[in-house]
Amino acid sequence: MAQEDASFAAQTFPVVVEHALGTTVVAQKPTRIAAIGWSNHEVPLAFGVVPVGFAKVNFGDDDDNGVFPWVEDRLAELDADMPPLFDEGDGIDFEAVAATEPDLILAAYSGISQSDYDTLSKIAPVVAYSVGPWATSWREVIRLNSAAMGMAQEGEALVAEIEDKIAAITAKYPEIIGKRAMFITHLRARDLSVIRFYSANDLRVQFFEDLGMISPQSVRDATEAGRYSGEISVERIDSFTDVDIAVTYGGQDLLESLRNNPLTARMPVIENDALVLMANDPMGTGANPTPLAIDWVLETYVARLAEAARNAE
Repeated sequence: MAQEDASFAAQTFPVVVEHALGTTVVAQKPTRIAAIGWSNHEVPLAFGVVPVGFAKVNFGDDDDNGVFPWVEDRLAELDADMPPLFDEGDGIDFEAVAATEPDLILAAYSGISQSDYDTLSKIAPVVAYSVGPWATSWREVIRLNSAAMGMAQEGEALVAEIEDKIAAITAKYPEIIGKRAMFITHLRARDLSVIRFYSANDLRVQFFEDLGMISPQSVRDATEAGRYSGEISVERIDSFTDVDIAVTYGGQDLLESLRNNPLTARMPVIENDALVLMANDPMGTGANPTPLAIDWVLETYVARLAEAARNAE
């Protein structure tokens, strides 16, 4: 990953960043960066800058220490101690954020409201999302947060670096290119009456596109405009005959239920064993791509997609 260097210090301030909740002016080079929401801390870490505090992971954590393994690895590479973690289980802990005395708060990938933004702005300049809550792609997370740090050029270099890694891995698995992939939300083995799925607006599905796959027309047709997910009754399962690969969260019990249900068993992805089952762990969470997670999950994830693609042929 990119390292902090002389160009960081050489950036011209003030820096102005436009986003959905306002205009943020960073008057001088930030030295104490806090991050809330999801994955925003990964951007300064990629540049060798350790935040003074960032949000605690509250799901998908394999060892309950509040951080994902790719963040642990990066902190170890930087020989850095774990900074304070903000528990956002009941909303933003404004007092905990203020206690770290930040001079910049990164929130490009978050769900903060205008009220949250206004309160946080009394602590330090805040960079929010450009489109909407929880709708920031990994590229935009990098670009917004790096711009606020005065490292826009480094941000573009990091985007290009990650894109090169994606291209290198997908080149090893050409069987996934052009496959029609669907991401199904958590299914319940005891209740398969409704199939819920993420739309092409969701970041997990957009990651399929990064990997060279496409969103099936059936999924697009079943999605209301502007929505990040959709659902259909299982009686309409034949709508998804154009799906080559599907990804969902669950284990063997779910797979057996899908195979034994006379309706879901007709889905080509079930008939062809082209369903990728992900767990509630870092690998499963990394399917929602973030700047540091991509490198950590990429080869394993693509290899599993490729196995499903071979079964679908």
